[in-house]
Amino acid sequence: MNVPELLEAAGLLVPAEIATENDITVNDVWDYLAHDEWEVAFGLLEELGGVRPVPLGFWEKLATAAEQMQLERSAAWCHWRCYESRNGVIRADLTLRPAGESRRQTPFSGAGVLRPMWSIGNRAPMGGEALDIACLWVEFRPALGPGERSAVRLAPLAPSRWRHLRPGQLITMHEDRTVGGTAVVLEVQGPTATVAP
Repeated sequence: MNVPELLEAAGLLVPAEIATENDITVNDVWDYLAHDEWEVAFGLLEELGGVRPVPLGFWEKLATAAEQMQLERSAAWCHWRCYESRNGVIRADLTLRPAGESRRQTPFSGAGVLRPMWSIGNRAPMGGEALDIACLWVEFRPALGPGERSAVRLAPLAPSRWRHLRPGQLITMHEDRTVGGTAVVLEVQGPTATVAP
């Protein structure tokens, strides 16, 4: 499929009654597609996909369209949303320790590249603290640096080990044995997609 076909197919997966805070609907997408404004239509679809859960196929089509348009960060975001559809959403408010108090001395990319360890209350077989790995996406910012704070999304490598998390729970981020940041869980949602065997 080419870009307009992918965007049209994604648009068909958005319920007509969904509207953004700015009253954008899928009808606005059709107008931009009719005028070959693909990037604008793509951006509107991305926004509509954040209003409420949409089918996994929506994000898959948008990811492919973003790759064809060479929108690297948007493609990464759509793949991230595919992961969340399959495995669930975990959002937290993360505060990094200042540069002098942790290993981190420079900002890191917010686009899901960093895979830190997290203390989330799990125990190791011998009874000690177990650390679990999750990729980290910084919301609404390209990067996050020492001492800074932002809402983040987490993509665990073993999602089943994270199912016990609840909003308000305190978890800690580790890039080595020291605590690199603390986070308060904001939201935990289960998967929205049915994964085929």
